[in-house]
Amino acid sequence: MNATTQARYKVGGMDCASCATKIDTAVRRMPGVEDVSVSVASGTMTVKHDGTGDLGAIEKKVVGLGYSLRALGQKAGEDARRRGVEGLPPSALPGISPSRGEIGKTHDHHHHHDHDGGHDHSHHDHGTTEIEGLHGHDHGPMDGPWWKSPKGRLTILVGIALATAYGIGHLVPAYDTIIFTAAMLIGLVPIARRAIMAALAGTPFSIEMLMTIAAVGAVVINASEEAAAVVFLFLIGELLEGVAAGKARQSIQSLTALVPKNALLEENSQTREVPADRLAVGAIILVRPGDRISADGVIIAGESAIDEAPVTGESTPVSKGIDDTVFAGTINGDAALRVRVTAAAEDNTIARVVRLVEEAQESKAPTERFIDRFSRYYAPGVVAVAALVAILPPLVGGASWSEWVYKGLAILLIGCPCALVISTPAAIAASLSSGARRGLLMKGGAVLETLGKITAVALDKTGTLTAGRPQVTDVIAFGRNAEDVLRFAAALETGSSHPLAVAILAKAADDEVEIPAATDARALGGKGVTAMVEGQEVFFGSPKAAAERVSLPMAHGRRITGLNDEGKTVSVLVVGGVLAGAIAMRDEPRPDARAGLKALTDAGIRTVMLTGDNARTATAIGKDLGIEVRAELMPEDKSRIVGELKSEGYVVGKVGDGINDAPALAAADVGIAMGGGTDVALETADAAALHGRVGDIAAMIALSKRTMRNIYQNISIALGLKAVFLVTTILGITGLWPAILADTGATVLVTINALRLLRVRN
Repeated sequence: MNATTQARYKVGGMDCASCATKIDTAVRRMPGVEDVSVSVASGTMTVKHDGTGDLGAIEKKVVGLGYSLRALGQKAGEDARRRGVEGLPPSALPGISPSRGEIGKTHDHHHHHDHDGGHDHSHHDHGTTEIEGLHGHDHGPMDGPWWKSPKGRLTILVGIALATAYGIGHLVPAYDTIIFTAAMLIGLVPIARRAIMAALAGTPFSIEMLMTIAAVGAVVINASEEAAAVVFLFLIGELLEGVAAGKARQSIQSLTALVPKNALLEENSQTREVPADRLAVGAIILVRPGDRISADGVIIAGESAIDEAPVTGESTPVSKGIDDTVFAGTINGDAALRVRVTAAAEDNTIARVVRLVEEAQESKAPTERFIDRFSRYYAPGVVAVAALVAILPPLVGGASWSEWVYKGLAILLIGCPCALVISTPAAIAASLSSGARRGLLMKGGAVLETLGKITAVALDKTGTLTAGRPQVTDVIAFGRNAEDVLRFAAALETGSSHPLAVAILAKAADDEVEIPAATDARALGGKGVTAMVEGQEVFFGSPKAAAERVSLPMAHGRRITGLNDEGKTVSVLVVGGVLAGAIAMRDEPRPDARAGLKALTDAGIRTVMLTGDNARTATAIGKDLGIEVRAELMPEDKSRIVGELKSEGYVVGKVGDGINDAPALAAADVGIAMGGGTDVALETADAAALHGRVGDIAAMIALSKRTMRNIYQNISIALGLKAVFLVTTILGITGLWPAILADTGATVLVTINALRLLRVRN
């Protein structure tokens, strides 16, 4: 058995789900192919093959169906998971529309197309050839105005032909059948060509085939005028569908557009402008005030307020200084920064988000799989019903042949499963895009579907519910006033990077306390620190060590025990042999934690805090937040508890921020990673909240529920319209025109309904 290899392609001109199904069916039947996933939303196809198949033949097959194809570089299974976009210029990144030249091409130009800087000529060169048939179904990502696409031009041409036919037909009535048939053929020939290719590749009941049968049949029964009009309406419907599909695609592409094209590279104290995608890791770039930052990196000089709204949706600018990380696409506020680049263009946060969303769009949701199966039997069923309607009444009841054949043809058109098939993927694509824009990443339709069913959420404490670093909560005056206590403690801790020291210095900075100088500082292992400050010996350390130096009165001792019961760490300050005061610290809940948990409980979801921290601290924080607590856990205990919740019948979401949560994230129905999108959690989790806000969990679940509602609405629209027109057609109220509108109209309505999910609700 050879190792499985993956080939990824950008497919041009695909935008309704029946296209994807057609490509899928055709490629699946090729030798050596193990699995195919085609995403309408991002216009990509991934083929897993065992290395024995001929990729060239696979590519020819897809091109033959009327699509354009471009290789996106290879991923090999054993190849240390090389990124699928390696070696490609950004214009070839999935999600960025191809250059205009590519869409404008029509019939028979076999182009070799090179994207600024050449392709990744991987082990099969023909991946870069672009061959385009005259797609009727070519509404590639609508780049530029719709009338410039081959699809648009064909529609306009048929429209003109139809209008001309009307004009001539009125002048020379004797020939109107021939004239209308000619007008219809202009539009029908490309459609019929694709219908035949699809039938040969394993999809006999495509919309194109139904369309072709109906149009030819209409001519046979002398309804050539209607046949021409129906072809024209079909093309208009497809065009609208293309515009709508382009909208969903642009929403995620607009993220990539945030990253500026150029950067100011600093070399030998000279700066020069270079393309941002050429920046190497470790390069130093200069970012002027008001500029967009062109790469992920770390600030090495300067401090400034940075507007991260484009990437994280955070409305208030974040102030950042030396050693802080910045993301590509965010906007530098008021001061120049020098930044050391930490990620190449294809690995920056935005590119990774886009890539995750695209991979997600290729993975199907359960509903979608069901509908795919359903439509496989549905289309042949429709053809059978149409045939019976056309043949039975005249044969059995002696009714007029032309009337019933006409009705049968109308039913053929009504029956196309297009709207039904796209109802789920359109909603899922819109939802994944709208989530990504708010920093809510979901890896695939199945994840999105499960999120809405969650009934219990287990959250990690440190770094998820809390900030992950201690903060000063109380400054207590015993023998000196509170300001003195903070002043002396800060003097002793200056220069230390211990988390507790950092907390004290942060508090001193907030209160704008003048910090005196300390000399002769010594650390006493495990007890505390001493130093000389303002001529007095000062000690700052644990209550136990302080009690060895001075006597702790009962009342003060009780006060300290009380603080300990609240889960706080207390350090005592002794100045010149006299008890001066104490400082209490605790890793405090994030400002949004209480509201975020309330949103979950309001939605009827059980919340549990899982932490490795000591029970006292955990219980205190849990009481503050009003959440059930399980403390002193090892990583394996966390995944065990997740398992217990599942066995009690809960659908469990696990929220965590790091490596120790990986087993539990994997055990849960949905693992959600918290925080800045650059760690292991992103790889292991099913979903991620990039801003690390607790409220995002509830937002994600709400988005999932809205999406599922949207999908059910879409299915109802699609099937409802068909049912209505089916009845009216058999009763003879509506004919071929409304029939084609029932299909393309439903498809457009369904797509528009799905695009409502792109609107961000706060």
